[in-house]
Amino acid sequence: MIIGSHCKMSSKDFLLGSVNEALSYDANALMIYTGAPQNTMRRPVKDLKVKEATELLAQNNIPMENMIAHAPYIINLANCVNASTFELATTFLEKEIARCEEIGLKYLVLHPGSFTTATFDKGINKIVEGLNMVLKQDQKVTILLETMSGKGSEVGYEFEHLKYIMDNTIFKQHLAVCLDTCHIHDAGYDLNDFDTILNDFDKIIGLDKLKVMHINDSKNEMGAKKDRHANIGDGFIGFKNLHYIVNHEKLENVIKILETPYIEEQAPYKAEIALLKSEI
Repeated sequence: MIIGSHCKMSSKDFLLGSVNEALSYDANALMIYTGAPQNTMRRPVKDLKVKEATELLAQNNIPMENMIAHAPYIINLANCVNASTFELATTFLEKEIARCEEIGLKYLVLHPGSFTTATFDKGINKIVEGLNMVLKQDQKVTILLETMSGKGSEVGYEFEHLKYIMDNTIFKQHLAVCLDTCHIHDAGYDLNDFDTILNDFDKIIGLDKLKVMHINDSKNEMGAKKDRHANIGDGFIGFKNLHYIVNHEKLENVIKILETPYIEEQAPYKAEIALLKSEI
């Protein structure tokens, strides 16, 4: 099983600290932000201890592609109301792709965006426009469009949304999917019947495009469209369903990342990884 969690990247160890944190959870994968997700302030990549982090991964037989980056929340490609917000989204996404390439990362997870006070059709087409501005034919980073819960004016809460974006993007070979269990549950997908969900995903998008999964329980009932993560087994999805999902034979090569809440200010990831690896 390829499984890990979101890990902090903070001074003074930066990416080396992120890898050490992942190893402390008995993980063989991790997800990081290349800087604060709420702003555009970024340290130069040369300061991030990339070489040391890469060497530590290699010493533990963990491929570099198991380190995933998540794009900052301030990127909103679906905003077709405020031109400056859209310009920020495209220019900053370009910079994040370049940072990922410089670090040596393969995957960058991206929330498709929210159309705010516009319409869904305008929003989803604005995402396509933005990706066509940003993606380059020879880039090495794959953008993973994340499945969303459908809160507010989010785009991406149905597989068909992601299919439309991918089909209409020029360099679609640089797009794939990150599936979030909490998000699709909150969007209305019934994880009690995960095989049907997987079959639908395969028919609509293709399982070969599923590269990463966020494994989270949900504090909401199915279809609530709220996006509130719960710890494994403490939500409406339940441990049995999540255990079935992470151990699914068709998902053996998909990287799984936990984004569950801290418990009493302590990371729960070592215990949750062990729990998901256990036999039931």
